[in-house]
Amino acid sequence: QVPLEDHVIYSGNIFQYIEENKKWRNRFCVVPHNYGLVLYENKLAYERDLPPRVLINSAGYKVLTSVEQYLELVNSSLPGVTPKSGQAPILKCPTDFPLILWHPYARHYYCCVMTGKEQEKWRAVFQDCVRHCNNGISEDSKVEAPAFTDAIRIYRQSKEQFGTWDMLCGNQTQVLSNLVMEELLPELRSTIGPRLKGKAQERQRTWIQISDAVYRMVYEQTKAQYDAVTAKCEQERPQMESIIRTDMDQIITSKEHLASKIRALVLPKAEVCVRNHVQPYISSILEALMAPTSQGFAEVREVFFKEVTDMNMNIVNEGGLEKLVEYMEKLSHLAFHPVKMQSCYEKMEQLKLEGLQQRFDVSSTSVFKQRAQIHMRQQMDDAVHTFETLLHQELSKLQGKEELCKSIQRILERVLKKFDYDSSTVRKKFFREALLQITIPFLLKKLAPTCKGELAKFQELIFEDFASFILVENTYEEVVLQSVMKDIMQAVKEAAVQRKHNLYRDSMVLHNSDPNLHLLAEGVPIDWAEEYSGQQEPEPGSDRRRRAKQVVSVIQTDEGVLPYEVGTLPQPGSPGPAAGEPPSCPDGVEKIREALAEESPGADVPSEVSAHHAAPSPKPRADVPSEPKGPHATPASPTPGAEPLPASPGTSCQQPSDKETGEEVASPCCPVQPMGTTESSEGMQTEF
Repeated sequence: QVPLEDHVIYSGNIFQYIEENKKWRNRFCVVPHNYGLVLYENKLAYERDLPPRVLINSAGYKVLTSVEQYLELVNSSLPGVTPKSGQAPILKCPTDFPLILWHPYARHYYCCVMTGKEQEKWRAVFQDCVRHCNNGISEDSKVEAPAFTDAIRIYRQSKEQFGTWDMLCGNQTQVLSNLVMEELLPELRSTIGPRLKGKAQERQRTWIQISDAVYRMVYEQTKAQYDAVTAKCEQERPQMESIIRTDMDQIITSKEHLASKIRALVLPKAEVCVRNHVQPYISSILEALMAPTSQGFAEVREVFFKEVTDMNMNIVNEGGLEKLVEYMEKLSHLAFHPVKMQSCYEKMEQLKLEGLQQRFDVSSTSVFKQRAQIHMRQQMDDAVHTFETLLHQELSKLQGKEELCKSIQRILERVLKKFDYDSSTVRKKFFREALLQITIPFLLKKLAPTCKGELAKFQELIFEDFASFILVENTYEEVVLQSVMKDIMQAVKEAAVQRKHNLYRDSMVLHNSDPNLHLLAEGVPIDWAEEYSGQQEPEPGSDRRRRAKQVVSVIQTDEGVLPYEVGTLPQPGSPGPAAGEPPSCPDGVEKIREALAEESPGADVPSEVSAHHAAPSPKPRADVPSEPKGPHATPASPTPGAEPLPASPGTSCQQPSDKETGEEVASPCCPVQPMGTTESSEGMQTEF
């Protein structure tokens, strides 16, 4: 089930910096339900199904709202290369409201808007895209996903890297590419960095391009090798499953025997380490986690309560079922509204482990922040689904506006009780997982000098036929986990007994709780508009695309404010236009506004766009996922399995170019050209 199918999260106009010719250009940005960022030439190009200029998978990116933040990260990426006082920095923004997507290895994207209100809204949307794309490894797989993440963790531990890792984000291929780049980049920097020529900002710009090119090469090779490994595993799987079914009892007995031997060696040392180095700090870590997390969930509850209460009051004032349909359409996607959910997510940004972070080698708290924020969104979605289902069941029994409002209030109270209990359960599970994620690597690092070397002798206790199923390293980690698990469970239980931060005991049954709430099944989403407003006729494809429902409302109307064709905004400090080229637009905010105001809303469509409209390239709509079919295909979704957009060999035709932007627009029959770049659904840049 795709909760936002046939919806877009947000769309609107935004200025993007074009690196090829150092100009700022107005773009129409669409965020479809797969949370990709898709930038079109303009709104008309989107409505006409023309190919987008840029496709971005934002996994691993950071959203920055100041040029100073960006310059600090750029300066640290290439040590010793900093522009001197008075020299122009690598980037200048023509407005005071930049939005920059920064990645430690891949290409950076520079955007800006005209007002602070727009910046806040776009920032919330961009951060939601990053959050969603970072969570790229499907949790539906109960075996493959944990096996993959464990393999990454064990590999990093073999390199003496025991702490949390910020770049465990995206799909499997992206994670592996990040792992390779983590080792490759320092060597690349020391080899290439001293050979870069030119001014400081030119060297920085060149270094970003080199890093991006290497990242793309690594990604392509990693994807090919990972696909080969997974294919081999699938091929061997039936034989291994057959052995497991046949010899399950012997495998379990053999593992228990191995575990008892390792426990005898490791457990006494682990218990001493836990008692001296972990146990005294568990309550401090838990308290640091509980405060912002519980505030975030309380804010989720408050936002849900406010939205339903406002809806109820509006129904009283404005009238009955028709208004209910309108408000329920909006409420059904509340969990996926990045702006309304932003106040919940921001509570988690307060998380700080302070001295504990250095003690337990936690490089960053972003892993825990993002996980808690995903739980918040899921709990909001569950609450909305429960409310929708109960209200839908009640509607047939209700007569009159007053009964409807009373029923909404009763259902709201029932749903909030369920939310309190469910959020307590989710938070306790999150706290246990976070404590393990912090303490286990620390314990493994502490025990490595005395225990790791002795593990090899236990290999002889495993029968050769079972060596693929019983691993000494995994059994050792299980023993270490057992040494600290009791203390963690006890700490979380005590917090629940004391009702800290509105936590409930596991055995507690809520007073007057409604058991029927737990029987609500996962059904087909309720289409309020279709069921209650009588609009049954399907719209044509082009109209459906143009009128796709949008989760976040637009700040300003597009018609007449940001016209179809506007001039470019030059990068301050860049050279003026060459002879024969049309003059570029001024860079100041006021002049930008003047240029936009002077431009006619009905500006003529450029000849290139007209040519494309006459024979549009086959491309799935940005708001509906499908497999890429050609060079102009919009990515299906930021999930594993999509290929970089291939070039069709043996074809040739004229390449109409966009002189103003420096980008090339390829027609469907043309091979890919290396002028303008976009990104496939995995975040890899491909050429138009």
